[in-house]
Amino acid sequence: MAFHKISDDVKRAAIRLHERGLLNLQDILDCCGFSARTWYRTWKLWNETGDVAAHPNPFNRGRPRLLDHKDLEYVLQLVDDNPDYFLDELVRLMATNRFIAVHFTTIFEHLKCSSVNRRAEFIAHMAQYNPDELGFIDETSKDRRTAGRRYGRSRRGKRAHNKQPSICGRQVTIEALLTLDGIVLGTVVEGSMTQALFLEWLEFIVVSYSTIYASES
Repeated sequence: MAFHKISDDVKRAAIRLHERGLLNLQDILDCCGFSARTWYRTWKLWNETGDVAAHPNPFNRGRPRLLDHKDLEYVLQLVDDNPDYFLDELVRLMATNRFIAVHFTTIFEHLKCSSVNRRAEFIAHMAQYNPDELGFIDETSKDRRTAGRRYGRSRRGKRAHNKQPSICGRQVTIEALLTLDGIVLGTVVEGSMTQALFLEWLEFIVVSYSTIYASES
């Protein structure tokens, strides 16, 4: 039987005929154009709810929330304790401490809905420092392929040809301290900068320079 809309009034009339015993079930199905499957589904719904149509609960629409109120409060507490947490770190803490596996976008949306924004607070916090008191450390690395370019110009219909190194070769890592006076400190190591080397440079070079600068000021 092809799908067609059956009005609720017809369903109620069929149920009244059946309850009062005026017609047998097969005659009711023939007169109302029901299939047996539709009838038993409607009859079950009538006995369970007292109605022939299922009315969805307006308060239960959409997907259920993965994080309840306590979970969200825990995330907000983590952010309050350490504003520098990355989203993947929050995901790991949720899995470890709350036993909930969620994607980082879920946490991001919950934080967004909670109006968690540290930008204005960070600007207000940094406003207490003079510009010449600030220094920024950045890291970069270089090998033989760093200066290579993946795209070039050529005439239409022709490929751009250029020779590029095929191996990385020797790699160096560069750390630098940038202030208003420009790059005032820097170091270069062969290979990757390890944590031990970075902390040594930070403690004995950067901190010493900052101490001397503060005493001169």
